[in-house]
Amino acid sequence: MEFQLTDEQQAIAAEVRRFAENEVRPVATEHDVDERYPFAVMDAAADMGLTGANVPLEYGGPGYSALEVALIVEELFAVDPGIGLCITSAAFGSEAILEFGTETQKERYLEPITRGDAVMGSAISEPDTGSDVASASTTAEKDGDEWVINGSKMWITNGSVGDFFVVLCRTDPDANGRYDGFSQLVVESDRDGFSAEKITGKLGIRASDTAELIFDDVRVPEENLVGTRGEGFYQQMRFFDETRTMAAAQGVGIAKGAAEAALEYAREREQFGRPIAEFQAIQHKLAEMHTRTEAARLLTYKSAWSVENEAEQLTGLASMAKAFASQVAVDVASEAIQVHGGAGYVNDFPVERLYRDAKITQIYEGTSEIQYSVIARELLG
Repeated sequence: MEFQLTDEQQAIAAEVRRFAENEVRPVATEHDVDERYPFAVMDAAADMGLTGANVPLEYGGPGYSALEVALIVEELFAVDPGIGLCITSAAFGSEAILEFGTETQKERYLEPITRGDAVMGSAISEPDTGSDVASASTTAEKDGDEWVINGSKMWITNGSVGDFFVVLCRTDPDANGRYDGFSQLVVESDRDGFSAEKITGKLGIRASDTAELIFDDVRVPEENLVGTRGEGFYQQMRFFDETRTMAAAQGVGIAKGAAEAALEYAREREQFGRPIAEFQAIQHKLAEMHTRTEAARLLTYKSAWSVENEAEQLTGLASMAKAFASQVAVDVASEAIQVHGGAGYVNDFPVERLYRDAKITQIYEGTSEIQYSVIARELLG
């Protein structure tokens, strides 16, 4: 077994961390407070090839492996999850186009992402259907050589800033199976009948744009159909293992950032005439925080490696990594605030923001409860 990252992978992680420290950290608080999308940072991230890290070279991207993308996610989220999510989700939904799209679709939709000229999203969840994807009610009806889309999507990342979205629609309402009859369509945000309402007041990841999407007789051409009609649900399921692995990497990044901040603060903060790092109670907290972060990291890396190497074990691993790393993120961020004491309760230090940001990793891409159901299903066959 080989646990060492390659020199190239270590260099990628180091370069991304430098970028995050230099470009993200100085503006993280203001974008969080204002709930403002970081357009200037996104331009800089695109110049580094971070806005479409998974996109192959032939479509303008760097073609990083899943493990390398996980490293990028970890380093960005260790500094600021809100802006980190903006960067790493710029190509959210690209997996479907890469796997099932036509060459024309790949060139039309992926290349602008990698250049920083566009942002995309994946529209699955609805106001009444979160984890229950098969209950989605947004419809797309065929009218000549066009699809007419009606319905709404909720909690959509990049919703009010995105240029186009891969939208899961019910195209065959009379299909026999519960999971049949869905298709994915690319919908550009400038089409008549499309609107997006930004969601504000979020607990965390406030720099990241989240919105409700409304489709009111939105027309798209037949050529916007991704893959085979009626296969949309199954297409989506193929990518949850990978996206859940990246959500696990987010948790690892948050835990890493919180653990590092707690260690630094404990060395500097003095009480009773000496640094609090000399007190055993603080030492034990630091030891557990770093131990659990490392455990989550190894599980996440194994899941990321499995994307391209051991697909048969990926589903269980991805859910294990996502459930475990998200819990570690919440717990370590909480303990980091405890180490900071009152200073950690205000936004003078990053741990306050990391604590708020951590919670979402237990919710999106399938709640922790859904992950445990998936794990149990894999165990029981």
